[in-house]
Amino acid sequence: MSGSLVRISAMLRRYLYLHRRSLPRTLELVFWPVMELFVWGYLTVYFKSLAPGLAGQLAFAFLNGMIFWDILYRNQQAVTISVMEEIWHHNLLNILISPLRLWEWLAATFVYGFLKSAVITGVLTGLAFLVYHFDLAGGLGLSLIPLVFNLLLFAWILGIATAALLLWWGYSAEALIWGIPFLVQPLSAVFYPLTVMPVWVQAVSRCLPSTYVFEGMRLVLAGQPLPAEFFWASLGLNGLFLLAAGAFFYWMYAKALESGRLVRTGME
Repeated sequence: MSGSLVRISAMLRRYLYLHRRSLPRTLELVFWPVMELFVWGYLTVYFKSLAPGLAGQLAFAFLNGMIFWDILYRNQQAVTISVMEEIWHHNLLNILISPLRLWEWLAATFVYGFLKSAVITGVLTGLAFLVYHFDLAGGLGLSLIPLVFNLLLFAWILGIATAALLLWWGYSAEALIWGIPFLVQPLSAVFYPLTVMPVWVQAVSRCLPSTYVFEGMRLVLAGQPLPAEFFWASLGLNGLFLLAAGAFFYWMYAKALESGRLVRTGME
């Protein structure tokens, strides 16, 4: 196990060094999330000015949803962009012929994504508190832990699934790594309650772990406790999706290796 930790930490350092050597890459890490915060944050201020009571509560729920969505999106991107990074730099074959195991590579991207999202979330919550007097931790309390935990799991699951597509299609799948999370967004009830959707869409949404996170977040902000069934439903679905995403990743890897597409992807 110590060998695995060494290899995981080596890959983690490899991705962290990219930020040390590239100032634009580091600035880009926080630029878009901060711009989104200002755009949507001032929109929530406008909503609050129209009706200070209920509209103010809805505005903060909207702002909280934006921060939570960024956690999901950035962690999914950390996994897939790390794989894409190896393709861009023609380093994929070097990774695959090294002693590094596939699960160790993925574990390194998970940790990398967690560190990135921790920095981004810290910046966003700090700015939200200073500019909009919005206290993320104070509003959610200890419920923040199970909510973010399930959100991270689902983000990594999406990352594994989209990374699998990269192993098979290479550059051709690049658009998918940006677009797939936004296919999930409208079904996850990020900015609105589940009840506003058509009944058949609600049935689909209840199959996503992220839906229970965002629904639970709004309940907590409204002063209610986080329902235990929301946590367990999200955790159970995450477990099923994690097994499916892991099997899909290894299946796509085996198919790409057998057909030779993996070699061509690594040399394009």
